Amino acid sequence: QVQLAESGGGLVQAGGSLRLSCAASGRTFSTYVMGWFRQAPGKEREFVAAISWSGSNTYYQDSVKGRFTISRDNAKNSVYLQMNSLKPEDTAVYHCATAGGIAWSTDYYSRPASYNNWGQGTQVTVSS
Repeated sequence: QVQLAESGGGLVQAGGSLRLSCAASGRTFSTYVMGWFRQAPGKEREFVAAISWSGSNTYYQDSVKGRFTISRDNAKNSVYLQMNSLKPEDTAVYHCATAGGIAWSTDYYSRPASYNNWGQGTQVTVSS
């Protein structure tokens, strides 16, 4: 089973930036689609972004398009989320997750149920 560890969260003012990292254990990282999800207090976990096995395909929730960028480095078993122009409504615990599969589907990979390994999360707080 893949172990995931997120880092890079923190407290930032509105308009600021943060870069989240997610390090994965094991030797099969490149066989997974990687996703970022977030969960705010009292709300359901929601999709943020996903990236395909080689990084050639990405997909974003509408509210983060143009502000967030997902990337991965398979040589380092890592996936990243660059977050710019942060807003208070971006405040949440951010989780990375892995999903299997062989065909890219934005519908499938935007669903939390499609992912089978999850990290503990890192807190992002954006002050107004």
